[in-house]
Amino acid sequence: MGIFDFILNRDSPNRQPHPLIVHNNQYFKEISRERSLLDCEFTVIDTELTGLNPKKDEVIAIGGVRVRDLRICCGETFYALVKPQGRFFSESTVVHRITPHELEEAQPLEEVLPRFLEFCGDSFLVGHYVRLDIDFINMACKRLLGGRLRTPYLDTMRLAMAYNELKHGHYYDHYNLGSSYNLTALTKEYDLPAFDEHNAMQDSVQAAYLFLYLVRNMRGHGLRTMDDFLKAGRKWKIIL
Repeated sequence: MGIFDFILNRDSPNRQPHPLIVHNNQYFKEISRERSLLDCEFTVIDTELTGLNPKKDEVIAIGGVRVRDLRICCGETFYALVKPQGRFFSESTVVHRITPHELEEAQPLEEVLPRFLEFCGDSFLVGHYVRLDIDFINMACKRLLGGRLRTPYLDTMRLAMAYNELKHGHYYDHYNLGSSYNLTALTKEYDLPAFDEHNAMQDSVQAAYLFLYLVRNMRGHGLRTMDDFLKAGRKWKIIL
């Protein structure tokens, strides 16, 4: 059964998880997290949304770029606008600048999502405050494809917090110091190449540059494996 055959039958009460979901769940159940980051492949992702509530808001753009051998693969990118189910009128338009007119000819999420999952393949995921993106993607996966992704992911916001602790010691308190961990502020702080904000493709590239900067510097503090970086980011709470 092909991708679009599955989509046409997605409302069947007896539907099985999409083959992409089945493969994802099995692959990441068995994969070792002790592998060196140099041996890992990543997809750095970003979404644009109609709002921040996964239960009522929708994805209207998805972007992604591949990182392999700790290098950005400029020729391996994904970008798609997504036609929302509901009437699109949102205050978020002033943030991402995507207009209803642009979305009129876009494909619906049930067509975009399988292509995006195929692009991600067996790579680990990365993003800035990526839990929000993952929540929206998994809500869509559950609704349209019969299951959720089990892909481990690294959050560049959390990694930036962990990096500051490595630099300054355990006494470092980023809340009291008023540090900003948004993507634009970190880009300026680390003197990274800057791209337009709030565009899913350009934000994913921006996050990729930040990811590589953090990884290369954190490796100097003894972090080597995927598990090392997962643990480093996991300890930090994000308060927005």
